[in-house]
Amino acid sequence: MACPDCISGGDDDPSKRTVLLLTDAFGLPLKNCKIMADKFSKILKCDVWIPDYFNVSIPLNALNVPTKAFYKRSTWDWIRFFAIAITRIPAFISNRPTVVDKRLESLIALLREKKKYEKIGAVGYCFGGSACVRIGGTDLVNSIIIAHPGKFTLDQVKAIKVPAAWVCAEDDMFFSNTLRNQSEAVFKEKEGKDNFVEYEFKEYKGTGHGFASRPTLELPEIKAAYEGAFAQTVDWFNKTLAIQ
Repeated sequence: MACPDCISGGDDDPSKRTVLLLTDAFGLPLKNCKIMADKFSKILKCDVWIPDYFNVSIPLNALNVPTKAFYKRSTWDWIRFFAIAITRIPAFISNRPTVVDKRLESLIALLREKKKYEKIGAVGYCFGGSACVRIGGTDLVNSIIIAHPGKFTLDQVKAIKVPAAWVCAEDDMFFSNTLRNQSEAVFKEKEGKDNFVEYEFKEYKGTGHGFASRPTLELPEIKAAYEGAFAQTVDWFNKTLAIQ
């Protein structure tokens, strides 16, 4: 369930809290997720785990386009992307959300049993962001961060019962402004009620889908947004996973 080379530890003392970094469809071959896990671990001073829940990944050159807002993908970009994606359909089916969620449930149960963590947070990007929406409605984790998520339903948002931070791109082909506004309205509607959960939505100008996990660092505005999303994640977990 977890890549042994992708497990980061904080201090020498056992962590009382931990973070799961849930990758996008590019999975573990994308080196940046491992770099991010190490940085989160050092700054948050806790263990960080990258679950290997997605046993197939889209080749990194399949969508080799800048993660900036309003980038116009060429017809060839789309042909290349879908030509590769079609060959992965059987694997995507075998790694559908219901299957992935069971894997995450099993891993989290094992971590609680073996590591005795008091609090567990999860930050997810695209595919992993959708997973965070779903597990946010369970008792598996104590806090979630949803970064430019993939597909999910409004009913799944309504079920979220743990603190939830949203990292939003200005222009997101998978997470529309309409769905974002509807999702934020769900949390606002709970304000002042017994079922209220802490939340925040932050939009990063000039960004497109994927900027928080596979940024185009050559573009200054994307680099700044990537760093801002990273800082948002650190601040959120320090606030919502604090150990008394």
